[in-house]
Amino acid sequence: MTVCSLFVEKERRVKANARDYNDKFSYVDNRIKTSKYNIFTFLPINLFEQFQRVANAYFLVLLILQVIPEISSLSWFTTIVPLVLVLVITAVKDATDDYFRHKSDRQVNNRQSQVLIRGSLQNEKWMNVRVGDIIRLENNQFVAADILLLCSSEPYGLCYIETAELDGETNLKVRQALTVTSDLGSISKLMDFDGEVICEPPNNKLDKFTGTLYWRDNKYPLDNEKMLLRGCVLRNTEWCFGIVIFAGLQTKLMQNCGRTKFKRTSIDKLMNTLVLWIFAFLICMGVILAIGNTIWENWIGRNFEVFLPWDEFQSSAVFSGFLTFWSYIIILNTVVPISLYVSVEVLRLGHSFFINWDRKMYYSQMDTAAEARTTTLNEELGQVEFIFSDKTGTLTQNIMVFSKCSINGRTYGDVYDEFDQKVEITEKTACVDFSFNPLCDRRFKFYDCSLVEAIKLEDPAVQEFFRLLALCHTVMPEEKSEGHLVYQAQSPDEGALVTAARNFGFVFRARTPETITLCEMGRAVTYQLLAILDFNNVRKRMSVIVRNPQGQIKLYSKGADTIIFERLDPSSEDLMCTTSEHLSEFAGEGLRTLALAYKELDEDYFEVWTKKLLFASTVIENREDQLADLYEEIEQGMKLLGATAIEDKLQEGVPETIACLSLADIKIWVLTGDKLETAMNIGYSCNMLRDDMNEVFVVSGHTLLEVQQQLRSAKEHILGLSRVGSAGDVEKMFTEDSVFEETIIAEYALVINGHSLAHALEPQLERILLDLACLCKTVICCRVTPMQKAQVVELVKRHKRAVTLAIGDGANDVSMIKTAHIGVGISGQEGMQAVLASDYSFAQFRYLQRLLLVHGRWSYFRMCNFLGYFFYKNFAFTLVHFWYGFFCGFSAQIGLDTHYWTAVNHFFIWGSLTVYFAILFAMQSDGIFGIFPSNFPYIGTARNCLSEKSVWLVILLTTVVCVVPGLVVSFLRVDLFPTLTDKVRHLQQSRRKQGPQEQNLRRVRRTSSRRSAYAFSHQQGYGELITSGKNMRMSAVSSARSPGRTPHSSNWIENMLKRKNEVSCASFESKGSPEEQQESNTESKTTAHRLTD
Repeated sequence: MTVCSLFVEKERRVKANARDYNDKFSYVDNRIKTSKYNIFTFLPINLFEQFQRVANAYFLVLLILQVIPEISSLSWFTTIVPLVLVLVITAVKDATDDYFRHKSDRQVNNRQSQVLIRGSLQNEKWMNVRVGDIIRLENNQFVAADILLLCSSEPYGLCYIETAELDGETNLKVRQALTVTSDLGSISKLMDFDGEVICEPPNNKLDKFTGTLYWRDNKYPLDNEKMLLRGCVLRNTEWCFGIVIFAGLQTKLMQNCGRTKFKRTSIDKLMNTLVLWIFAFLICMGVILAIGNTIWENWIGRNFEVFLPWDEFQSSAVFSGFLTFWSYIIILNTVVPISLYVSVEVLRLGHSFFINWDRKMYYSQMDTAAEARTTTLNEELGQVEFIFSDKTGTLTQNIMVFSKCSINGRTYGDVYDEFDQKVEITEKTACVDFSFNPLCDRRFKFYDCSLVEAIKLEDPAVQEFFRLLALCHTVMPEEKSEGHLVYQAQSPDEGALVTAARNFGFVFRARTPETITLCEMGRAVTYQLLAILDFNNVRKRMSVIVRNPQGQIKLYSKGADTIIFERLDPSSEDLMCTTSEHLSEFAGEGLRTLALAYKELDEDYFEVWTKKLLFASTVIENREDQLADLYEEIEQGMKLLGATAIEDKLQEGVPETIACLSLADIKIWVLTGDKLETAMNIGYSCNMLRDDMNEVFVVSGHTLLEVQQQLRSAKEHILGLSRVGSAGDVEKMFTEDSVFEETIIAEYALVINGHSLAHALEPQLERILLDLACLCKTVICCRVTPMQKAQVVELVKRHKRAVTLAIGDGANDVSMIKTAHIGVGISGQEGMQAVLASDYSFAQFRYLQRLLLVHGRWSYFRMCNFLGYFFYKNFAFTLVHFWYGFFCGFSAQIGLDTHYWTAVNHFFIWGSLTVYFAILFAMQSDGIFGIFPSNFPYIGTARNCLSEKSVWLVILLTTVVCVVPGLVVSFLRVDLFPTLTDKVRHLQQSRRKQGPQEQNLRRVRRTSSRRSAYAFSHQQGYGELITSGKNMRMSAVSSARSPGRTPHSSNWIENMLKRKNEVSCASFESKGSPEEQQESNTESKTTAHRLTD
């Protein structure tokens, strides 16, 4: 039996309730560690990192030389004190940073979890949870490890999770336990559970899991839909039990977190290079002086041996020259003084305080100031060329808001003044009063009172509009207290639409598998739910069929406008044209749109259609196509109601910030776990994507060849390679096109999906991907994993040699933040993991502009000026000793006494001022008058003069006369003889005065193909799950069951449930005739494929 080898784990075997068995494999515990040091490793590791600086290593060698008396003419004390000071200051800073990491680790590791041990639930710290343990999770708790779901409080072993820490998405996802384990709800049953899981070894693939459960002589397949990953949060589920499969650093979340890296700025690297060159220069000077000493000793020094004899160990002039070489290495070491690094660290510390104290980067709503969490990267901020940004919570607030709508040809949502002019909506604009509705959501804001008036006047079209929004969805309600409703939505868009209907008087209160209960303008109304025709990637629409209390059967549908318009009755043609214009206006403002329509169904027709649906749902071959045809049939001839417009609210100032950074020639790439259309829609809202771009390339191939072809085609299109002779010509052009990057005038954008990016990051395609991305103005990568984010950053770092910055707000951004040269964390809605892993943190994306263009520029500017002056000063000081060597017989004597030169500097600076005023007051004092009355007759003149205003006026005028000419010359030089930098700065100022952003940031109208992003991006919904009743409490289902339920519909649902249960509980060792097995396999594959889609 092969398990995992000593070094590489081939497969994982986990047995429930068997710690002794699992201990044989030496699996890691659930402790996590993001810190770099511990009490034993801090000193060696930190010293090793610090001595990676060439200067520190250089001064260590210098210190060793200085303790050799034969060659040292300087005290070792002058080197060891500043060296130790530098090492200690840096070590204290590093230790402080790592202390906070340890503190965070302890906080996470000491969280409590309920573990089933020896027949009872016991509270254990997360770090003590082990592989194979069965743990209990409760609502709103974080998942402690990667666990296999066994059972839950919900029927059929369902549970709901939020995966914001993994992919940034806050919409709920469903996980379901195996049917055979879903009834293990009691402690006794769980203690008797002795199943064994054999699965894949630990990896970083968040969307994939392969394994098998062996229990009671049966095998059950396991996939990702049965796993709860560490970092997820249990929602809308009272409790669940699971068995730990991966723990601690082997969980998929931690596998996606990159290691904490030692970051150095480009100036640090430059200084290392300079130190090497200067050291080489120092060696040359030492060799020259050593040769000079050898020649001098041979020609002249021999004449002095009588009264200046050589030491005993000196045997020849050559050996004297050798010793002189090392002596001059020590003397001339000031060409790279250790005070350089002390001064640099002090300067960086000052810049860090400037960032921390910047009130313009303080966010008052969260009482959060900007924080420089490291002091070593400030000047690097001024050299950033690539920014990699998360979307959800970084560019957006992750809040969907019902902004506008079009109902029966009239738009609602804009505010007009008394002159019928549209008024811009601000925070001071008065909101609509929803006090007439006691069940309204107080947080919902709408500004157009005419829509509420239409509701109160019982406008039939308006009422039907909101009735559709309240019925056509898969939202699950949770009423925590009377009137306090909480909606658990599959996506934020659906939640926003149902919340809008709630505030306008059509409150979604409850649902069962067969009914939907609304509160319509204060009246409780129950609709019989006959069918849900759910969203999928092909349909791009959703419909529900309900029977109202009057017995009428109605179909309500919402979806992409292009899809809905094709299925409208001819009588809605005029309304369709008007609504289409409104949709274009909404989309042009960056809003996410949907079209709404309805249809009244005849009882006889619906009964016939239900029979067809029942038959189609039971066939084995082409079941999906037949169901789609039936859905298509009943959704024809609908009547248009209107359209909705939802705003995915951007953070304040995001478009302006992106435009300003683009003017600085900084490339911004968006790396998000969101769906493609959602990411593109935000791209349009931020004006990163525009309709006037020449081309937006979408790479979505599923195979390596498809992705390669799409990347090559896009690059050929940009470079104008309409015809290429051979593959070799293509490769040659691809490798020699760096000059084209600067000459591309047209604007292009690249959007690539996660599965395509996995292929594009392969070694044979990564360079083509990078070249294409750098030719595009905008790059958006969607559906990417945290590790893929880090790989994209690493790709740019490796090949472009540019300074990169990554910015994010969630745990899924940590790996990217650690990989980039500079990591910025936003303290947002997804916790503090990104902030703890970052180098800089603040509360809003717009502060990035000030961090880079103000603090980054000035830090870099000051550092460069400082280094230029510092090297000039030290070269001037050191070369004096070099020149002095020619006058002292190359004897390694110093021109200035090392014990006094610092004191002399201070003496002449402060002493000159002191002596001047002392002499001034002494010459006009009483004492000097008593000694020389005829020579110093002006007693007290100095004291009296300084009390006169005219004297200070003369001093001021003298200073002004001396300073103003220099200032005038400086200003006139900029105007009369401007440098290239002056011209660029003048051009930027003139553009700013003309308001370039208003021109660049104007809202562009988008084509209809880019409307309805929600419908295009929505994944398979929960329609079948709702109608099956699996997510309902059994008591609620039985108590709310409608007696008038259509038997065909009920049978259809039961058959669908039966088939799905058979698929999910399929055994690998099922026995029967070959014909039965083949038929069962075909049906299982077809149904599983349908469920996956």
